[in-house]
Amino acid sequence: MEDFLILNHLGWPILSVLIFLPLAGAAVLLVLRSEEGSKYWTLAVTAANAALSLPLYFNFQTGTAQYQFGEHLPWIRALDVNYTLGVDGISLLLILLTTLLMPLCVLCSWRYITRRIRHFMICLLIMETSMVGVFAALDFVLFYILWEAMLIPMYLLIAVWGGPRKVYASVKFFLYTLAGSVLMLVAIIALYFEAGTFSIPMMMGKGYSPIFQLWVFLAFFLAFAIKVPMFPFHTWLPAAHVEAPTAGSVLLASVLLKMGTYGFVRFCLPITPEAAVLFMPYILWLSVIAIIYGGLTALGQSDMKKLIAYSSVGHMGFVTLGIFVLNKNGIEGAILQMINHGITTGALFILVGMIYERTHSRELSSAAAIGRLMPVYVLFLGFFSLSSLAFPGTNSFVGEFLVLAGAFSSHKLIAACSIPGAVLAAAYMLRLLQKVVWGAESDHPHEEHLRDLNLREMVTLAPLLVFMLWIGLSPEPFMNVMHASVEHLVAQVQAGQFSQVAMSVPIP
Repeated sequence: MEDFLILNHLGWPILSVLIFLPLAGAAVLLVLRSEEGSKYWTLAVTAANAALSLPLYFNFQTGTAQYQFGEHLPWIRALDVNYTLGVDGISLLLILLTTLLMPLCVLCSWRYITRRIRHFMICLLIMETSMVGVFAALDFVLFYILWEAMLIPMYLLIAVWGGPRKVYASVKFFLYTLAGSVLMLVAIIALYFEAGTFSIPMMMGKGYSPIFQLWVFLAFFLAFAIKVPMFPFHTWLPAAHVEAPTAGSVLLASVLLKMGTYGFVRFCLPITPEAAVLFMPYILWLSVIAIIYGGLTALGQSDMKKLIAYSSVGHMGFVTLGIFVLNKNGIEGAILQMINHGITTGALFILVGMIYERTHSRELSSAAAIGRLMPVYVLFLGFFSLSSLAFPGTNSFVGEFLVLAGAFSSHKLIAACSIPGAVLAAAYMLRLLQKVVWGAESDHPHEEHLRDLNLREMVTLAPLLVFMLWIGLSPEPFMNVMHASVEHLVAQVQAGQFSQVAMSVPIP
């Protein structure tokens, strides 16, 4: 077995179980005809998968950058395609985020989805299979199949259970994502002919010519920049978020966007390090534009879902900024911020969905001055709003602080230009809070429907609140997991910084 992989020692194939248990659950739903029963079954399957993922964290060896819990089986011998799975400190946290969110997505859809419930739950379970698989795959063919597999169920979630403009939003999402996938496929094929293998870790260990790296990096970058989405490839995001059902918005914001930034970290930096250094200044400036643009656009929204969607553009700008400053603080901050954004923005979308269930409106005016009617709701909204604006003591503060520390250590001008984004985040989230808690009461006509959160809704939000405060007050248990993997990644990139190509490029 290759020395990059520590074989699974738990006695049962934990990664395969996490990938295929939801798929088996979806297969059962094909014969289970009860619409109401499908909700309980899906909740049980996703909750079981969340519980089964915990041994990943408690048995993870933090002192090594090797992939752990490895599984390796030959698949297509003629092409050297293998069923290879493994996790390192980067992918582990993303898998745990995915398995945590899935039962919450079922709970927040409990009353929101009222038709074709069984089919909706099947789409959710197929999504979980492909999302966990993408983060665990160490063979490019397996990775690409799982990457593509999530496109159809996500398209259906928007097109079938979405809002009034669901067809427009779903087709736009599909076309953008498909275009990115084609570019990624081209890069994978080029790498295969150059490296002679589809093994992702083995591709990282090969050296490639600067020109080859440039073309592969560009194909990968465009594919992942669409997925993030980075400015100016972001136009599909607001439409998809606004029209998607609540669970679809949560999965889009919390997991699918992270696949773009995960692609930067997993492929662009270690496989094409010289090209990453070459394009670094331009990507950093694009990140700053995304931060400012996302903040300004969010500030002008009256639709709460649009506000949070545009805020995601800004937050993901901080993530790409941290990744491409190419130092340890920046990359660790970016990875932590990927998790933080999944927790906080996922919770905010769930909160907007709860208001929509009551008033059938996402306008800020519909939720004006609900503090006296829904105090528990406002309490949760207040906590998650503070996290979104990176208030000290919350998870986002730790992530943004590390990103900015990494940026100031090597690119002071770029770091300084990103600071207004933090101010804008405070402005649009405080505006949201001010409207919801203290807005004019006469603005909303739905007071008779504004009941406070019930037990199911509080159970949905409570785990996210716990993790928000846990990471904010004591981030070490999460940071320790990624230290060795990030140090190894930074060493790979620094080797590329001394190449002839990189040395010829002025870096601000």
